Amino acid sequence: MKLRQLVIGLLSAGFAMAALAQQPLVIKFSHVVAQDTPKGKASEFFAKRAGELTGGKVKVEVYANSTLFKDKEEMEALQLGAVQMLAPSLAKFGPLGAREFEVFDLPFIFDNSEQLHMVTTGAVGAQLFAKLETKGIKGLAYWDNGFKSFSANKPLKAPADFKGQKMRIQSSKVLESQMRAVGAIPQVMAFSEVYQALQTGVVDGTENPHSNLYTQKMHEVQKHMTVTDHGYLGYAVITNKKFWDGLPADVRGQLETAMKEATTYANKIAKEENDGALEKVRASGKTQVYMPTPAERLALKKAMVPVHKEMESRIGKDVIDAVYKATGFDPGKL
Repeated sequence: MKLRQLVIGLLSAGFAMAALAQQPLVIKFSHVVAQDTPKGKASEFFAKRAGELTGGKVKVEVYANSTLFKDKEEMEALQLGAVQMLAPSLAKFGPLGAREFEVFDLPFIFDNSEQLHMVTTGAVGAQLFAKLETKGIKGLAYWDNGFKSFSANKPLKAPADFKGQKMRIQSSKVLESQMRAVGAIPQVMAFSEVYQALQTGVVDGTENPHSNLYTQKMHEVQKHMTVTDHGYLGYAVITNKKFWDGLPADVRGQLETAMKEATTYANKIAKEENDGALEKVRASGKTQVYMPTPAERLALKKAMVPVHKEMESRIGKDVIDAVYKATGFDPGKL
């Protein structure tokens, strides 16, 4: 009798373990933007491909619009393992003690997306991600948001045009220095407050990728926009290192493939949406869009590139030099 009970018990345990083995591994992917943004769409794309490539072994649950964790809570939640994946903006790593990521905020450090991707997909991008590992974070990919343009209620064509203009920036010592380099007055302000501040004249202008400017209707309260592509806004897709390292090797490989495909998709739609937003701003007739001549853009570049030297002690000269080497940029030849 006892033997029979033991056999039944072992069989039951076996069935329970088999049932457990068939349960998909759930990955909670939290982000703070809307589902219909490039980051939101790319997150959903990754979730779909992760399910397909792992044959249903993994289920990625995407939580958009801060529904799981707010902007300021999510990094701690990742480190504690309450969520497995995030895609914060690159500016979020400075407060964690990884100021090297502020290299992406430097004005005119990338002339185009080709140069940018030499860094994000190359050795420099990998070295930056390695800085996060001591904090229990593993970097998986860099996703584009886009290059920024300036907007204001007066034309901004030359460095002198910025003098005395109150320009909204996100919290960043690098961006403060960038604005001061051309005589503007930097104003740190939450993104959600910018439209009203522009409308009421609390600030005169701002800088944004075109999709941000258009979707937030800032073009309705800005008379002029100069397409400078002077700075970059991007995201890092990150995961809890302990969780990632503990995955079966085959599953981890399949998720890496899904992330690679999602990154290609993310960067493609970010460009398409920024290009489309620029055309919509033009078509609205509310904002006059100005394309600077190469000489005008070079004058702005010469005025702002000294910020790179100024920020060496903060970001690290070795990091800035590594980006220069990867892109072929020589500030001495400006």
